[in-house]
Amino acid sequence: MKAVRIHAYGGSEVLQLEDVPLPSIAEDDVLIRVCAASVNPVDWKIREGYLKEFIPYPLPLTLGWDVSGVVESVGANVTNFKSGDEVYSRPNIERDGAYAEYIAVKASEVALKPKTIDHVEAAAVPLAAITAWHALFESAQLTAGQRVLIHAAAGGVGSYAVQLAHWKGAHVIGTASARNRDLVLELGADEVIDYQSTPFESAVDPVDVVFDTIGGEVQERSWQVLKPGGILVSVVSPPSEEKAAAHQCRSAYIFIQPRADWLTEMAKLIDAGQLRSIVETVLPLEQVAEAHRLSQSGRTRGKIVFQVS
Repeated sequence: MKAVRIHAYGGSEVLQLEDVPLPSIAEDDVLIRVCAASVNPVDWKIREGYLKEFIPYPLPLTLGWDVSGVVESVGANVTNFKSGDEVYSRPNIERDGAYAEYIAVKASEVALKPKTIDHVEAAAVPLAAITAWHALFESAQLTAGQRVLIHAAAGGVGSYAVQLAHWKGAHVIGTASARNRDLVLELGADEVIDYQSTPFESAVDPVDVVFDTIGGEVQERSWQVLKPGGILVSVVSPPSEEKAAAHQCRSAYIFIQPRADWLTEMAKLIDAGQLRSIVETVLPLEQVAEAHRLSQSGRTRGKIVFQVS
C-alpha cells in the first residue's frame, strides 16, 4: 500500500510517500481501508519532534490520527464490526496513523460513521470534535445558560466547540477574523469578536468558561474575562495554577484519548443536523507537504482533509 512516513524528525522535507506492507492486525483490531484522513496540528508537531520525549515513537512512522473508511477485515475477537462497515475513528496516537491506504485500529476505538455525510466530512470529525467535547463537557462541565468564550472559533477544534456549546444551550462567544464572522455565527455563536481589530478582553463581559486553542499571550489575557469560579481549559499549554488561584478560577489542560462512545453520540448529532464539519481544503496524499504548510499557518478555516480512495 501507499503511506506517508517519516524516517527522521524535521521539516516537511521528511514526509515521504512510499510503498509499505499492509498493516497486520491483532485479535482486537480492525483493518480499515482509508477513504479519507484529516490533518491536525499534532501531526506536524510530531513530525518536528515536539512530542518525542512524551511518546517515544519508533521510526519510520506513518502520521495522521483521524480516519474515515471501510472495514476490510477484523481480528479474531472482534464481534461488533464486520467487513464492509463504514466507520470513523481517532485511533491511538502511539500507533501508525492514517496517512495511508489502510490502517489497523483497535475495535474499541472505532465507531460507525454518520450516515448523512461522506467520508471526507466524517474524517474531519474525530480528533477535533472529541477535543471540543472533552474540554467543554468533561473538563469545564458546561451547562445551559453559562457563558463560554471560544478562541479561534472558525478553526478545526473551535468550529465544533461553537456548535457543541450552542447545542448545550450556552451563550457562545467566539474570536475569529472578520472573514469568518458569518461562519461562526452560522455555527451557533451569539457574539463574534474580530481579534484582529478588537482586544477580546475589552469586549467580553465575564464568562464561566474560556476554551483556549491558541496559548501564549491569548491564554494570559484570558484570565481577565473569567468570572470567579470559572475555568480556563487549554489544549495548547497547561495554564498557570498560580494565576488561576489569583483570579479565583480553575484551570485544566487536556490531551485527548480515543473515545468511540463520544463518536457514536456525535454521529447522532450529525445525522440529526445539529453538528456539521467545516472542510476548507481537500488534497491527495501526494500534497502532504502543502497540507502541513497550511496547517502550520494557523489560518485555516475548519479542517484540511486527504481524499485517499
